[in-house]
Amino acid sequence: MQTILVLNGPNLNLLGQREPAIYGSETLADVEALCAETAKADGFAVTCRQSNREYELIDWIQAARVEAAAIVINPGAFSHTSIAILDALGAFEGPVIEVHISNIHRREAFRHHSYVSSRADAVIAGAGVQGYAFAVQRAARLLAG
Repeated sequence: MQTILVLNGPNLNLLGQREPAIYGSETLADVEALCAETAKADGFAVTCRQSNREYELIDWIQAARVEAAAIVINPGAFSHTSIAILDALGAFEGPVIEVHISNIHRREAFRHHSYVSSRADAVIAGAGVQGYAFAVQRAARLLAG
């Protein structure tokens, strides 16, 4: 069974607690369960990871070159700052789907640009945590050909 790696960046461990008016009341555990259910329905497995450390996300992206068929990533604030994450994603050959819970284009101007978007095969923003389900479904469809 092929695996979709779901990566979450800084502060996403605080989902359900941090700014619920923006990010909702669902927790990271809820997001991970949603991703697992969605992937299973399409015949895929998921591995979910979260880190507040840029280097750890990069290490996981590099490992995904042999461990995963696709990556779904919410890089959090690293979206707007990390060329290193972009470079790591550039070395990954499978589909990359970028997801944001809020609509980053309706927020502060510095959030309007994402380095990751230039590598992503799709970008989903503003759909709440349901965006993760959309992202996993899109990754599955791209893998199915």
